[in-house]
Amino acid sequence: MILAGDVGGTKVHLALYDFINGKLQYARDERYPAKNRTGLEEVVKQFLGADKVTAACFGVPGPVRNGRLRLTNLPWTLDSHELSVSLGIEHVFLINDLEANGYGIAELSKEQICTLSEGDASQTGNRTLIAAGTGLGECFLVWNGRVHIPNPSEGGHADYGPRNEDEIDLLRFLKQKYNGRVSYERVVSGMGLTNIYEFLREVRGMEEPAWLAKLIAAADDPNSVITEKALAAKSEICEKALDMFVSAYGAEAGNLALKALSVGGLYIGGGIAPRILEKLKDGTFIKAFTDKGRLSQLLINMPVRVILDSSAALLGAAAYGEARAAELSGVSPRAASVAV
Repeated sequence: MILAGDVGGTKVHLALYDFINGKLQYARDERYPAKNRTGLEEVVKQFLGADKVTAACFGVPGPVRNGRLRLTNLPWTLDSHELSVSLGIEHVFLINDLEANGYGIAELSKEQICTLSEGDASQTGNRTLIAAGTGLGECFLVWNGRVHIPNPSEGGHADYGPRNEDEIDLLRFLKQKYNGRVSYERVVSGMGLTNIYEFLREVRGMEEPAWLAKLIAAADDPNSVITEKALAAKSEICEKALDMFVSAYGAEAGNLALKALSVGGLYIGGGIAPRILEKLKDGTFIKAFTDKGRLSQLLINMPVRVILDSSAALLGAAAYGEARAAELSGVSPRAASVAV
């Protein structure tokens, strides 16, 4: 049995997988709020109970160095060796959360992916993955002539680059709010949508109806209210905020695709994309993605796909954990499950 984990800034999603006929087979999963937890060990012990696993792999937000990291959006420090000892699991691996998503793509079916732009599907080469959620994750999927190898990145923390007057003024607003530097994550993420909404209300003077202000104030997640009212065309300020968000998302996705020369295509992951799929389909994202001047045709030829299944990171973590444990031990549960 393999334990897989997707550790985010707000929740920890854990799952158990077995192997049947050489394929990952889901057993069970559970989501836990990360707030007020002492650390990952506490959550894992609660989830596992009496279950025994042969290996565990956790996708985590931030750069992993020598099996150790301090989480970007949680006050936790994780160490793979310490987790292995305390949990009694021989093989424990920590990998970047977008790296886990990258490994998960190969485990997905066609039904778990939506194509926004066909591009030129005959092209072979690098791919990229971008995922907005609590933060903004980015990953390079490097083509080695046989398979795509995920390589993590912290590109979401690169400097935000505005493209028009609205975005220039948004940058000024955010520089004041955050007292200095502004990264793409401040615009393209859950906090980003709220930031854009506040900018439109406070700087552009767009009307915030009393009923909307009341809903947002009472909501645990203001973004869900903004998104819901925007998609239902119930609020002009919400529609404008979501439009600016999706356009900035597409622009940064295009930047990532240029840097990796991802002729094999771009994948959009994360928790936000499936919830705003209809907005992603209206052309706003693709217009910004391909608006790259002399290199626009290069972007037009790149396929763009949305990952619909939130379990992609878990699948990737499980696949990575099994493969690395098999390397180290010489025993592969996946291979052993294949009927002869």
